[in-house]
Amino acid sequence: MKYIVDRIEGEFAVCEKDDRTTVDIRLSELPSGVQAGDVIIVENGIPRIDRQLTKERKAQIKKLADELFE
Repeated sequence: MKYIVDRIEGEFAVCEKDDRTTVDIRLSELPSGVQAGDVIIVENGIPRIDRQLTKERKAQIKKLADELFE
């Protein structure tokens, strides 16, 4: 399962699933240091931050924003 952290609200991370629905996950259940925009992969019930996918996603968003404001 893959989630994208949309935002942090108190002790929860509001995460978007592939089908664009959201789910609230307790920060205590996620890796330390998780931030908005991080891609979380859950394998065998263990969540991890996919640093490479997060980096690629942020670069793609920056490119789109740059094109929008040219």
